Amino acid sequence: MSTVLPGEHVPAQHVNLKLGPGLFATSTNNKNGDIISTKAGELNHSANNSKWWVDSNSRRYVPAPQERVIGIIVARSGENWRVDIGSAHNASLDGLAFEGATKRNRPNLKVGSLVYARVSLAHKDMDPELECFDAQTRKAEGYGELKGGFLVRCSLKMCRLLLEPQYFLLPLLGSRFPLEAATGLNGRVWIDSKDPKHVIAIARCIEAVDPDGGGMDELGVKKFLSTLDV
Repeated sequence: MSTVLPGEHVPAQHVNLKLGPGLFATSTNNKNGDIISTKAGELNHSANNSKWWVDSNSRRYVPAPQERVIGIIVARSGENWRVDIGSAHNASLDGLAFEGATKRNRPNLKVGSLVYARVSLAHKDMDPELECFDAQTRKAEGYGELKGGFLVRCSLKMCRLLLEPQYFLLPLLGSRFPLEAATGLNGRVWIDSKDPKHVIAIARCIEAVDPDGGGMDELGVKKFLSTLDV
């Protein structure tokens, strides 16, 4: 992990290279020297070097292709929906961008509905576009409308931590009580549990652990949970 500034070249190389927030390809070849940073922060990459991104203290989400997001339906436009994903511009979600959707059989999303989606198009000169199925299998794979539950807003860094398989928080909470969760990389986490007290406890733990909030560690969370009536 290293710190980069805007305009710095990044040595990102991989046969299936995918760039996340804070990085820009100056050519379509993605060769060494063609990737530059667009913001200051910590340069990160996945274990196999296929995904690279810059972590910063930004509160505004910048869409990147293939990233998971949680959106809020804000309007219907013909056969499409306009979706708030926390970026500078609302995203577009096609009525057919769901598993098995046809012109006669499509989701009935209303204003205020939550959707778990994948960014299929992200370009600086175009509004983002979303899809609610996996790019390879074209199956839902967990994408689609999120019914019930509660939406927690947190930092972008917190969302990335929650998506790391080895991160302690969700497994720890899941060992205490049953829960469902969907994490978007746009600073939103959807949670649900049978007992409203558990939902409140999960939300408070996420806020306490958030690096932009309390920054609580695993031991601190265990002590915190012991003070709650759950």
